[in-house]
Amino acid sequence: MKTLLTAIMAMLIASASWAAATITIVNGDPPGSGFNDPTPAVPVGGNTGTTLGAQRLNAFQAAASKWGETLDSGVPIRVLATWEALPCTDTAAVLGSAGALEVFADFPEAPQRNAWFGKAETNKLIGFDADPATPDIRARFNVNLGQPGCFTGSPFYLGLDNNHGANTDLVTVLLHEFAHGLGFQTYTDDQTGELLAGIPSIWDYFLLDTSTGKVWKDMSNAGRAASAVRSGKLVWSGVRVTNAAQLVLQAGTPILTLLTPPEVAGVIQIGTAAFGPPLSSPGLTGEVMPVVDTSPDLGLACAPLSAINAQAVKGKIALIDRGVCTFVVKVRNVQEAGAIGAIIADNVPGAPPPGLGGSDARIVIPAVRITLEDGLALKQALARRTRTHSGLFANLGVNLAVRAGTDALGRVLMYAPRPNQPGSSVSHYDTSATPNQLMEPAINADLKHEVRPPFDLTFPLLRDIGW
Repeated sequence: MKTLLTAIMAMLIASASWAAATITIVNGDPPGSGFNDPTPAVPVGGNTGTTLGAQRLNAFQAAASKWGETLDSGVPIRVLATWEALPCTDTAAVLGSAGALEVFADFPEAPQRNAWFGKAETNKLIGFDADPATPDIRARFNVNLGQPGCFTGSPFYLGLDNNHGANTDLVTVLLHEFAHGLGFQTYTDDQTGELLAGIPSIWDYFLLDTSTGKVWKDMSNAGRAASAVRSGKLVWSGVRVTNAAQLVLQAGTPILTLLTPPEVAGVIQIGTAAFGPPLSSPGLTGEVMPVVDTSPDLGLACAPLSAINAQAVKGKIALIDRGVCTFVVKVRNVQEAGAIGAIIADNVPGAPPPGLGGSDARIVIPAVRITLEDGLALKQALARRTRTHSGLFANLGVNLAVRAGTDALGRVLMYAPRPNQPGSSVSHYDTSATPNQLMEPAINADLKHEVRPPFDLTFPLLRDIGW
């Protein structure tokens, strides 16, 4: 990186000096591209730049100013930034990336021994720049967005007012990526579980697997790798995030609750349906019965139910298998057979369960989706049933005692999909958070330019790790 710094344009553009922190953008682009692109541009959304390069820089400055007024550091934070060709198609794109260039452990001012801290936070804690020759954060952003073959016709919105319409708001993406560089990430390999140089990240002291009761720093490599794909069981244990969640996140989370028999009682993650009535509180309670209409033991419900299946699901919540036909066809068929609700079990491994897409105004019963693994467990519990009764009762509803994006104890869920998604897993909040959070793995269109309560949980996490 030191070699790179001597080769690039050493042009420093400093943000305005805020009372809390100063963030400096180090322009790493060559003449004529990126921040130096002279293409004329019309001012938009409070961005007064008159060239494409100037508008990009102004957006960076807006994000830097937001974080500058939020953080507390007497040492300037330097972000080496470039615009580059990143992986992109017409339907998927890497918008940008950022991370700490260096990490430090066991310095005298560290609030936790035996833990890696990113350079920007280390500087804040020690009161001076630990390595003046190296910027604190490295940021790269997709220069081709909106060009043919890369979200064609949908470039970054460079306005500062968040009125991005169908385009991607650059300031929002910058706030997200800067947060990673400030420490919103683990330096542990989430695929192998291997610690960086045998030392856990400060992140790993707060990343708790509720199925084992262990935080990541106390696990083996194999334990961490398994934990990284344990959706719904990986939470942030820091007190600042937990407390802030009570203000930021919506009360009530959609959930499937197994009530009886006692040996299966508990809660199951669900994906909700885009059709039919929304789940509510106290929800719908009923006996669960499977549809069995194909071999081997599959209940696809892609055709009107047989007399035996109709008798089994009448007045019950029907368990259906995914596959062959659309979700709305399945749910409509069990509804017409007299079912009061529907649970669709996925047919491929993975978690968390996605929602159920489709539209049909004739559907009047609630429907949810569960994982393949939970579906198999339900089928096993239903194995000892009669033709018309299973004894397994469940509730489809919204648990008002659990906030959307937390576990039952109020701890915020972290993103732990199965299979692992490198670059996204573990170092983001879970997608179940409502309202959407800045540090979810995807940038949602309804995000505000906010990083702290009452709107957002990003800054409370940075506070938990020592900022």
